[in-house]
Amino acid sequence: MDNGTLYVREKGSLRRVSDIVLSPPKPVSSSSCRRTNPFVPRKEHFIFTYNAEGSLRYSTKSLFDLTLLFVADNIHHVDSLVGFPEQIGDRLFAAAEENRVFSNTAVSPKALQLFSDAYGQMVLGSLCLRNRFPLLHERMDEIKTFHSLKSLDLFGCRLGDDHEIFQHLTSTSLANLIHLFIGGNSLSDVGLQRLTAPIRMMKKGLDHLQLLDVSYNPISERAIRYLTCLPKLENLDISGTSLKLGAGLKTTIWNLLGLICSEKPLDIFDHTRCKTEGWAEQVVNHWETNTSQMPKQKKIEASRTSALRFFGRQKFVREVLNTTPLVSESEEELNRERLHFYRAAANNLIIEKRVPYKMDHQVKMKKRQRQTESCDSSLQPPTKRSPSSALTAEDIELLNSY
Repeated sequence: MDNGTLYVREKGSLRRVSDIVLSPPKPVSSSSCRRTNPFVPRKEHFIFTYNAEGSLRYSTKSLFDLTLLFVADNIHHVDSLVGFPEQIGDRLFAAAEENRVFSNTAVSPKALQLFSDAYGQMVLGSLCLRNRFPLLHERMDEIKTFHSLKSLDLFGCRLGDDHEIFQHLTSTSLANLIHLFIGGNSLSDVGLQRLTAPIRMMKKGLDHLQLLDVSYNPISERAIRYLTCLPKLENLDISGTSLKLGAGLKTTIWNLLGLICSEKPLDIFDHTRCKTEGWAEQVVNHWETNTSQMPKQKKIEASRTSALRFFGRQKFVREVLNTTPLVSESEEELNRERLHFYRAAANNLIIEKRVPYKMDHQVKMKKRQRQTESCDSSLQPPTKRSPSSALTAEDIELLNSY
């Protein structure tokens, strides 16, 4: 509707309501939610209905609704939402979502940061990105704003051994993370070492992690030692890896992690239970829809540009979205190769009880040697202990690479 006087038809005749000037409609392709004059009344300020006689009736929205609409439209200017009731936050988030604020890459990270800081888990408590690696790479900045996730599924997201999200996973932002699925990502021993390096060196990060899925990754028994830094780990899935089930593997995992092998597949590792839950659930779904219809990239290599022009962008996007990690095909093979380990409720034992009975003599000898060494060291002048004595040479080399 063009700017001008507002008319209402009643009983077949037109009459002028008032000299209300409507602001021009906002184009969908606009890159910003900012308006030149946000105080000008708009069509959204009125509710138009028809009565039984077919006459058009109008009524103005409440001041609360008008204020909510104005704040949602200018959410990128808000400093903080901390202290506002949850009911207000829910309606404000819905209004911002309706105005497509979270589709704007220039505004959505800051807007989601505001809601996450104020309302935490209610914004998003569980995020499932299984086999949706295009969405992960397109919306990395927005995904990092979800600080209160308790479950994160990154299965089949092609992370590799050196992904930028590793640093985010071990930061204080995800201190409440309980379930983490990183299977099917071509993650080797080096990648798992890099992922757990901040935890082993600085003793912080993933403090509450109880479930870890590293299945279908080329990891060996050496990678299990990097998981000893997770104090509350209770469930581990290493199916489809280089590890083979046997007495040696069971003993190693018991001694290092205190976990026992499950004879049957654990339901907790069933990915069908992982869902995206929270206010931002529809926002994530809308991102995925937009990702499948992504425009052509502006700057890419010449060879890649030629390939895309030859084969077509739609074919490229379709192949990317339909790509799945390499897993076993038959269900019988899956059930046979399931390597699920768990901590039994009645087996919250001390570390000494994890050692097999036949090794008790060796343990006692080591304790005696330590006691004699401590006595000898007490007779010598005290020296400063190197802070890196608990770190291996590989850890020190990895630390220096940062």
